[in-house]
Amino acid sequence: MVETAPRLDDGTPFPTLYYLTCPHATAACSRLESAGVMRDMQDRLSTDPELATRYKLAAEDYVTRRKAIEDVPEIAHVAAGGMPDRVKCLHVHLGHALAVGRGVNPFGDEVRDAVEPWWTEGPCVPKAE
Repeated sequence: MVETAPRLDDGTPFPTLYYLTCPHATAACSRLESAGVMRDMQDRLSTDPELATRYKLAAEDYVTRRKAIEDVPEIAHVAAGGMPDRVKCLHVHLGHALAVGRGVNPFGDEVRDAVEPWWTEGPCVPKAE
């Protein structure tokens, strides 16, 4: 997982702060997305007020962490992964959960639990010989 700058080199605002770089973790998230996990999460988000509150707090955490790197007024209230109203990208949520630890992003924690241990398939990149 890497943390990216909130602006591209040409100055374009870039809201996604955390990116998965391990192909095993990325593939595991993609399998969950293909299985409809985001749809199930979205359904729960619309029917569980406590979950919705926790997800809103996750979005605020995400924006606060990005702003600590650089304040980008054009995206001041934009999180990533659909937060806080939608569940859009499990890769973003797992990246957030891995970066900040458990208890911050409820869907990131769920994805982490569902995909661990992705590293058992071997290293993310081949070792140099």
